[in-house]
Amino acid sequence: MPTETTETIVREIDIEASAETIFEFFVDPEKITRWLALEAELDPRPGGVCYQVHEGAPPDRGRFHMRGEFIEVDPPKRVIFSWGFENSDVGVAPGTSTVEVTLSPNESGTGTRVMLVHRGLPPATISDHSGGWTTMLDRLAKAVRESGGER
Repeated sequence: MPTETTETIVREIDIEASAETIFEFFVDPEKITRWLALEAELDPRPGGVCYQVHEGAPPDRGRFHMRGEFIEVDPPKRVIFSWGFENSDVGVAPGTSTVEVTLSPNESGTGTRVMLVHRGLPPATISDHSGGWTTMLDRLAKAVRESGGER
């Protein structure tokens, strides 16, 4: 029986802020809406809801509803949640992929290295998600800076 092929995206960015500050931007609904989602309902504990509403790209595509759940929450080092969309045209169903975020001191010791690994994506969705995560991590860095989250 053939197995479905899936792909993994790995993205890293250094942000001049503490891991504690950055971690909150993944688990606090008010903070995640500053960089990733338009709306969010988050219950950051294993089995807790991770629901986000995203703007379509281009925006005239409407809104996309990401429904997942938190798998692991280890403040301020790591968070893992399932990822998928209720909108079937996105091509990633709820619960079919996972996003793992690991926070560690950067090489200069002046900030935090954010490593994001998105596993389980269908090959047809890699391009959209790959570019999307690059853009979103840049937006995360900007949101952290604007919050005064530098060390």
